[in-house]
Amino acid sequence: MSYEERLQNVTVLGAAGKMGSGILLLTAVEMADLMLKPENKSKTFVLNAVDVSKEGLAGLMKYLRTQVLKVAEKKTVPLRKAYADRKDIIENSEIINQYIEDVVRIVHPSTRMEAAYDSTLVFEAINENKDLKIKILSQIDKNNPHKPWFFTNTSSVPINIIDDGVGLDGRVLGFHFYNPPAVQKLVELIVTNQTSKDITEFAKVYAKNLKKVVVPSNDVAGFIGNGHFMRDALHAIHEVEKLSDEMPFEQAVYMINRVSQEYLVRPMGIFQLIDYVGIDVVRFIMQVMNPYMQDEELHSPLLDKMISLNIKGGQHSDGSQKDGFLKYEKGKPVGIYSPEKKEYIAIEDFKAQCDEKLGALPDSVVAWKSVVRMKNKDEVLKNYFNELNVLNALGADLATKYGKRSKEIGKKLVSDNVALNEEDVNTVLMTGFFHAYGPINNYFN
Repeated sequence: MSYEERLQNVTVLGAAGKMGSGILLLTAVEMADLMLKPENKSKTFVLNAVDVSKEGLAGLMKYLRTQVLKVAEKKTVPLRKAYADRKDIIENSEIINQYIEDVVRIVHPSTRMEAAYDSTLVFEAINENKDLKIKILSQIDKNNPHKPWFFTNTSSVPINIIDDGVGLDGRVLGFHFYNPPAVQKLVELIVTNQTSKDITEFAKVYAKNLKKVVVPSNDVAGFIGNGHFMRDALHAIHEVEKLSDEMPFEQAVYMINRVSQEYLVRPMGIFQLIDYVGIDVVRFIMQVMNPYMQDEELHSPLLDKMISLNIKGGQHSDGSQKDGFLKYEKGKPVGIYSPEKKEYIAIEDFKAQCDEKLGALPDSVVAWKSVVRMKNKDEVLKNYFNELNVLNALGADLATKYGKRSKEIGKKLVSDNVALNEEDVNTVLMTGFFHAYGPINNYFN
């Protein structure tokens, strides 16, 4: 079966979700572009958008139209060529509208799993529950005569568990998009010893056509991205717990969050990142990963406590940030939750006091937004971290300790044979998490 044939009937499971909607958008555009080729214009392309929520599917179709408009506006020249035989559409606006209709026409929203029974390719983007994944994929595979290929978007469940649980004999691989899929360039590609070479080669072509950066990961729970993030988060939590012996909890969270962002030159603080992903999601990923870890415990009683108090973070349906460890107003942190007081404490009430305890940053400090654009980024960062590492201040000490731990985590991913090499670890953190530099570096020794 050729690349085009494989993409003539596709299903996205969990299509109305945050990840599924992005996967659906990318695939719909790729399928439409294939359909518009002269040799394919007589062929039928179907993309089943399957989700349990009718309301979610209705919102998905609105999202699809909005996003395809943006896609079309960026490629009017190739679209004009694609529609060259259409004498009824001349203006750019007509070409754009026709493309939107062609993309949307491919998509068939459905709440019924049976829609996937004719597909030759199935993207799975449901929640991180291995039993549910196995149950749903088994149902499809049992009723689908085409022996479909499955791309699971799991960020933590080992692929061999899914393969063996369903009995796919290598017809599944991990194709982990980063959030949001339509924007993020990174994809982690996870295969097992059983994975078919054909499905792997198809995945690489598909990723190339989507202009994604592909990083291979070995089939170890959490893979590279969550393998680093979960341990990074636990380090931050442990540091907060230590500082909480000397100061109120909310002040400790503020200090570690600021250190992990400003001192380490990252796009956001670690507790903001936990809130963005969702406190409940982070804990769940740790629970998925933990049974497969031989020499460590990926668990945090603090996360348990926050969830028991119904403090979960995550995002609203419009993409705005929900309150978690931090309280947000117009996307900016304005308070920090105190589990003891069961309320948010305004950051302005203690910011000056905490900043004084942390101490001044080196004069050479540079903001993340600025440094990522610099051609001499490595030189600038090296100079900054050299100054930070010898600075006699609490903030500098916490940052240096954090940087060393982050590097240690990265190296362990290589030594544990999760990542193939150090460069892959750095690529995941720089591309998938937008870090200005990789954790395995010469800044912290």
